[in-house]
Amino acid sequence: MKTIRVGIFGAGRGADLAHDQKEAGAKIVALCDFNENRREAARSRLIEAKIADKNDFAVYDDFDKFIEHDMDAVVLANYFHEHAPYAIKCLERGIHVFSECISNGTMAEGIELIRAFEKSNAVYFLAENYPQMCSNREIKRICEGGTLGKLLYAEGEYNHPVDPADTDFQRWCRYFRHHWRNFNAQTYYITHSIGPIMAATGATPKRVTALPVYAPNYDDFANASYVGDASAIITTLNDDGSVFKFSACSKYGAHGVSYRVCGTKGQIENVRGTEKVMLRYNDWNIPEGKEEINFYEPSWDDSDEDKIIRSGHGGADYLTARMFHDCIRSGKQPAHPFNIYAAINMSSVAILGFRSMLERGVPYDIPDLRNEEERTKWENDRLTPFYGSDGSEPTLPCCSHPDYVPTETQLKLYDEVIKEL
Repeated sequence: MKTIRVGIFGAGRGADLAHDQKEAGAKIVALCDFNENRREAARSRLIEAKIADKNDFAVYDDFDKFIEHDMDAVVLANYFHEHAPYAIKCLERGIHVFSECISNGTMAEGIELIRAFEKSNAVYFLAENYPQMCSNREIKRICEGGTLGKLLYAEGEYNHPVDPADTDFQRWCRYFRHHWRNFNAQTYYITHSIGPIMAATGATPKRVTALPVYAPNYDDFANASYVGDASAIITTLNDDGSVFKFSACSKYGAHGVSYRVCGTKGQIENVRGTEKVMLRYNDWNIPEGKEEINFYEPSWDDSDEDKIIRSGHGGADYLTARMFHDCIRSGKQPAHPFNIYAAINMSSVAILGFRSMLERGVPYDIPDLRNEEERTKWENDRLTPFYGSDGSEPTLPCCSHPDYVPTETQLKLYDEVIKEL
């Protein structure tokens, strides 16, 4: 069996993902990053950990030269909103793509990405890892088993507040003024909340509406974020008539994730703060072998459990890498919601959901981008709340209150933190 040769684009998160690619059987052969300090730190880390072989490992600061390297697949772990242009270059060369987080930052990029994919013979895999967490695999298993009846409603919540005093987070994750995290409008970081419920139910959003949770923090701490929203509450009407309600990357309550799926006969959810699930049925619909209330910790039941438990995000990082390799070896595109059409659907929910949020809940239809007629309606839509790496400026505000800005004291403290880099 041929070893899959993998290149890593993005030295931060990419260095973590390289470990799981190797665990899944890949050979890590190249690394690319535009930032010299981060690039060299990742190179040393990968070689010292024996994830990469120093005698067969190249390092680049130019993506076009990087993808000329002899490799089969690329892990895209660059800036969150800028994956599509690089994915397109890979697809045009027949290089398989493992793209973490949203697939495209604008509607136009999504259409360009689909068109490039449809001309390529390469695998495109959305590297959304949260559906592979143990409790979420169990939720999917129960949903597919049919005992919940017709699935009507699902919730997803990804809560990730950060300590304002954590200056290490600023140095590592927001290390210049125009970094994408400082302009990350609250509907965009969406895949960890919607991915698991799309995977469990098989549903695809068709209409979105969103409302902001505005809660600016004016305390004196290092801060250059122009997003004063703590969350966005998003709802979708789906192709099967079901409804989702979810948040993106929220900053309220306590850190954690939560998912629930409800059908006509019962419901299942993960129990916040534990590794357990709660499976419940109405007392007139209890299936054979179950109780009305079933409270338990699911098991992996997987031959690779030793690799899973060594992996990040509760084992999900390894499983995501393994799924990607399985697709490459079988020559088949990934299943829903990891294929390109589902990936771009998620991005469309993020992009159009933000416009709904700016308009305080006005609904937007999610286009079916398998349809060329639908594509032409959006192919020139490049509105974005983010700065581009090429210096291009945002064309949308990034906050539900467009006049919100961090205080002068916050910006001064932030500049003090990052000047050491």
